[in-house]
Amino acid sequence: METSLGLFLLSAAGISLTGVMFPGPMTAATIAKGYNEKHAGAWITAGHAVIEIPLIVAIYFGLGRFIDSPRVIQGMYLAGGLMLLYLGFRIFRAAGEAIGTAGGLPAKSFITGVVITGTNPAFYIWWATVGAALITGVAKFGPVGVVLFAMVHLPCDLAWSEFVSVGTFKSRRWWTERAQKIVFRVCALVLAGFGVWFCLSAFL
Repeated sequence: METSLGLFLLSAAGISLTGVMFPGPMTAATIAKGYNEKHAGAWITAGHAVIEIPLIVAIYFGLGRFIDSPRVIQGMYLAGGLMLLYLGFRIFRAAGEAIGTAGGLPAKSFITGVVITGTNPAFYIWWATVGAALITGVAKFGPVGVVLFAMVHLPCDLAWSEFVSVGTFKSRRWWTERAQKIVFRVCALVLAGFGVWFCLSAFL
């Protein structure tokens, strides 16, 4: 039985939301940046899209097979893991020094989105597996189907990131100095934890 484009896009939206809502480096960075910038989530998503849109196009034209190469995956895990460890260390150290700021991350939320996305191996693995399957499914509807898929997927990223940053910004009035340090350090540990996991995964 053939699936209509509308039904396929609806299922793709559900899968996309479960992917973006999974706690990870991007969510941690959005919380840290959202403390001082209400719409940090929108800018982080824009930076995320700079990496994601070309990747969607590349997978459509067959890059998925290259990303799925064991050597490439190992390299992505190691390089990305080291970068996340570095960012986690910087945020953890800055949390005790500069109250009211999310030190350790790039000053611009847009650049944060680019860096966090570009160095996150799980992002590429998701696209090489789940994402590639979705693109393969929508490719039968032609280039228009792929464009519509991207137009459905990206707003899911935006909705979640904005929800996180706006919620963080609006709730900050109840944060004590100690609470802020704890939240920032938890975000730092999340990034560092993923960094350790990715580095270990490169050799497992």
